[in-house]
Amino acid sequence: MASSEDRIKQLFQEQLGRPANPAASVADSGVSSLDAVAFIKAVGEEFGVTIPPEEVAKFTTLGDLIAYVDSHSG
Repeated sequence: MASSEDRIKQLFQEQLGRPANPAASVADSGVSSLDAVAFIKAVGEEFGVTIPPEEVAKFTTLGDLIAYVDSHSG
């Protein structure tokens, strides 16, 4: 089974058509806000995790999202 980091990076590449770098700033990735919302929703569904908007606002990198999923998934 793939790690959550591997699966999230794969989803990022599949959904957003960009290489995933966990250390890179999400704001600098060129992803539109609509695409980002769809991606976050897909990650939540994939891992069975609810990711509230106030938490999403705290994410500055893809790594922040990965850490959140790791700490909130079963």
